Amino acid sequence: MTGPDRADPDRADPAYPAPQRTPLDLVPPRLFAPRLRKIALIAVGVGIVVGVVAAIFLPWPIALAIGLVVGAPTAMSAVFGMRGRIWLAGNTVHVRRVLGERQVDVSRTVSAELLVHVARVSQVGVRIGDGNKTVTVPLALYAHGGGRELDLVALRKLADALAAGELVAAAAVASVLVQQLRAEALDAGLEQRPLYRAVKIATDAGRTPRTTLTDSEVASLL
Repeated sequence: MTGPDRADPDRADPAYPAPQRTPLDLVPPRLFAPRLRKIALIAVGVGIVVGVVAAIFLPWPIALAIGLVVGAPTAMSAVFGMRGRIWLAGNTVHVRRVLGERQVDVSRTVSAELLVHVARVSQVGVRIGDGNKTVTVPLALYAHGGGRELDLVALRKLADALAAGELVAAAAVASVLVQQLRAEALDAGLEQRPLYRAVKIATDAGRTPRTTLTDSEVASLL
């Protein structure tokens, strides 16, 4: 990563069910899907080879089981990864995973928290809950003086959805996203970007690898 890179997802991508929906994937599917397909094919190939070799020495049911154990987990993980999507439709965040879809109306949220995961590649996200379900939207990745951030349109619409409700915490997070939006639009340095400063707050406080920023810490990002 050489510098902050906006996700800039392709809104005509057929991976999303309708063009009116705003993708919230930090890394657009068109970037990682080919690699995941290759991983799945390699895993299947390795499983087949191992199964064939095992069949020379063992009964075929056992050889088949060995081939499945070797190749299936990696192949399935790659296929499942290709299915995952996050998007915003109106004020509702949709998270599609392997076993279905989860939806949260952001304008009616009862909790909104900034999460920070500090590692070699640190991640900042917002966790939103409506009292029954929660969804987490990744906002930025940072490593070695560079990173990847959610694109301008996605930030703007997510901030608008958070600000549409009456929850003070959601309004505070929305304000942070607006400040991040301005920093991205001005191509500001990392130290001037609220989401990067969120990582610095967690790191300086020694709250690693995962933490939730307090209300006062969120306010300090503004």
